[in-house]
Amino acid sequence: MMSLKESLTWRYAVKKYSNQKVSDEAIQTILDAINLSASSTGMQPYRVIVVKDAAIREELAKDSFNAQILEASDLLVFAAFENITQDIIDDYMAHVAAVREIPLEQLAGFKQALETHMLTQTPEANFSWAARQAYIGLGTGLIAAAELKIDTTPMEGFNHEKLDQLLGLPEKGLKSVVLLSLGYRDAEQDPYANLKKVRLPLHEFALVQ
Repeated sequence: MMSLKESLTWRYAVKKYSNQKVSDEAIQTILDAINLSASSTGMQPYRVIVVKDAAIREELAKDSFNAQILEASDLLVFAAFENITQDIIDDYMAHVAAVREIPLEQLAGFKQALETHMLTQTPEANFSWAARQAYIGLGTGLIAAAELKIDTTPMEGFNHEKLDQLLGLPEKGLKSVVLLSLGYRDAEQDPYANLKKVRLPLHEFALVQ
């Protein structure tokens, strides 16, 4: 089994996938990892959509230079809340109380703090914050997949508005942020598969003061 460092060295943004499929069990493991990812206030202001509909992937691929959208085994969409509303805060507080088996009243201070901060922000500011949380989840997904020796490609080059409509995201108060394709590299067809990873020396990247 590879170490974490070896897994991350092995990982790269795959350009060409093989026809091999990722198992449902592996997908579930990756989703579990993303679900356990760090999230500011613990709110998880984003959702992950597993796109199973081939027609949606085909339609989305038409407006993107990322062939991986269609060619990879699986496609995940990270979508953030357009705004943080009172209903979202109320639902989150109820969930915390239920999971921790405590009276909702004990969370009054926490709830007030969330309301004071988030309900006074613009929708744009709240979406920006939620999108950054989604990227934390994306990072966790990349690491989890690498540990399983499953290849990935994070992608921003797609038609956000088109995807949102295809998935009915506006009705859920969500907007797509980033995609993550999952599969297995075609080492013979992908020119990047056997190249050395290029990163800064650690002493230049991590600065100690």
